[in-house]
Amino acid sequence: MNLTQIDGQNGNTPSRIVGIDLGTTNSLVAFMQGDHPVVIPGEDGTNLVPSVVAIPEPRKIVVGNPAHTYLATTPERVIYSAKRLMGRGLEDVQDELKLFPFQLASDIQPGEVLRIQLGEQQFTPPEISAYVLRQLKKNAERYFGAPVTKAVVTVPAYFNDAQRQATKDAGRIAGLEILRLVNEPTAAALAYGLDRQKEGVVAVYDLGGGTFDVSILKLHEGIFEVIATNGDTHLGGDDIDNLLIAIALDDIRGELGVDLRGHAEAIQAIRKSVIEAKIALSSADAAKLDVTLPGGQPYQREITREQFEQIIRPVIDRTVGPCRQALKDAGVTPEQIDEVVLVGGSTRIPLVRQLTSELFHLAARGKKPHIELNPDEVVALGAAVQANILEGGSKATEDMLLLDVTPLSLGIEALGGVVAKIIQRNSTIPASATEHFTTGVDGQTNVAIHVVQGERELAKDCRSLARFDLKGIPPMSAGLPRIEVKFLIDANGILHVSAREQRSSKAAEIDVKPTYGLSDEQVETMILESFDYAEQDIQQRQLIEARNEADTILAAIDKAKWNPVWQQLTEAEQLEIASLSEKLAMLKDGEDLHALRDGTHALDASTRRVAELMMDNAVASAIGGQTMESAGESLGQGPTAPHPFAPADIASSKEAK
Repeated sequence: MNLTQIDGQNGNTPSRIVGIDLGTTNSLVAFMQGDHPVVIPGEDGTNLVPSVVAIPEPRKIVVGNPAHTYLATTPERVIYSAKRLMGRGLEDVQDELKLFPFQLASDIQPGEVLRIQLGEQQFTPPEISAYVLRQLKKNAERYFGAPVTKAVVTVPAYFNDAQRQATKDAGRIAGLEILRLVNEPTAAALAYGLDRQKEGVVAVYDLGGGTFDVSILKLHEGIFEVIATNGDTHLGGDDIDNLLIAIALDDIRGELGVDLRGHAEAIQAIRKSVIEAKIALSSADAAKLDVTLPGGQPYQREITREQFEQIIRPVIDRTVGPCRQALKDAGVTPEQIDEVVLVGGSTRIPLVRQLTSELFHLAARGKKPHIELNPDEVVALGAAVQANILEGGSKATEDMLLLDVTPLSLGIEALGGVVAKIIQRNSTIPASATEHFTTGVDGQTNVAIHVVQGERELAKDCRSLARFDLKGIPPMSAGLPRIEVKFLIDANGILHVSAREQRSSKAAEIDVKPTYGLSDEQVETMILESFDYAEQDIQQRQLIEARNEADTILAAIDKAKWNPVWQQLTEAEQLEIASLSEKLAMLKDGEDLHALRDGTHALDASTRRVAELMMDNAVASAIGGQTMESAGESLGQGPTAPHPFAPADIASSKEAK
């Protein structure tokens, strides 16, 4: 056993469920019209609602295309790409804010939800996203002529718990009940699956404005099973834009001697020109940057597609690592991928299409990535499919089932700071798992449970999600309490944790709701670091567990010395145990794992006689009227003997691996 410490349009009913793609650059709302999903147009007749919010004056909110006009005149009162701020902390966004026209509130403390200063008012990222959701809700209600209160909303597959929770918060603020959060690549597969309900393995490559995801799905008789996912929650078209803006600013400073980095209006003018050039280069061989600078000075520069691809190559190449890792996790080779679906506006870039073709070995097999559906709309269309499934399904969706996965492992901190993983990454959700733990000290009445997320072996290298206490455990000998810890991930990928002491029925639970999400570096490197540091992590874990085992046997010997049977040992036996105990206590503080294990085994062997004498004594007591359970208590262990832990901490009863 292991010792661990847990230190149709009009006339529809009001209950219609819509599908929403809440995007970094643009957002959309869709529904199932007959057997096909369709996007609901906005007030201006266009399907895309830019994820832009302007506050031109107090209490006046402008969303979408009309908000764009304020970027040229009052950029400090406009916010865009708020999705990149969702569920993130102050330290995560400092570099990025240099190229945004808006500012954060000056009094934000580390650990607090971000607040954006727009004129005289302050808004959190979920509030800004709620304005976009309200506009989509309004568009749908105008289309149906009836209230819309329920939705399926898509999120990047690699959104962590905090970012998912922030999205649900935005829905509540907007007056929408979010029935399900669906991963964006999975939604895209659903949209394509309407026309291709056949068997196969599909890779969905989703490069949007602010996030990148790749998912590997297995399709079988209408079942969409995600078998692996990976990505980067801070990589997308915005990074290409920011790179080109930085080059243009350097160019202007070098050629014209003007530094515009602190000039918000000029940066927005350059940003507009950069985006237009980027779009043009998807079909043309060259494009012009044409900007009128403050004071009327013109800045012009031609950029060829070859130059453009050279500049953005490092950004695009950042998608390769997550793709290869997803293939490895899924246990498939590029040749075993039957279809590749491209999602997100950034996949219109020819270099991206070339990279995906090479990465998944498509050209050699006479195949091309799927681009039949509009890459800007396909996620919203898939959300509409899932909404239809939740409504009861049409003929097109009645036999379809969606099985998604959780992107990161979840567990608890164990004795010595190691992580006891309870739900592994890429587990199908909804998911639940239960482990049993116990106390490590006699009379312990309080247990602290520390929930963590990540792939590393030690808790300090993972993301802390929540802490809570299980109190009121009746005082018992170490090892007797039976503490059941249960993890449940719901269909939205959000975690619920509960703990119960089975003998006394004392219980505690928590819904994990972090105030903000993982930082960029934490999200991007969690899995990569788990491989980079795997050998080192395992060695540290083995050393910690060996020390725990040594502590256990040393504590048992100290306790045994007070038992009458101790006097039945010969003087030589007592001296041998004392000598080996002293040696083990010294080894326990060192770094030599093999010596520590050898010392533990030697001491264990030397105590076999005293263990036999204590068991004989316990059996005699039982025959005299005691039960075997109470006899076990006299030995300081329960009938199934889960292991102990320090005050206010838990130990695991899992079998050692």
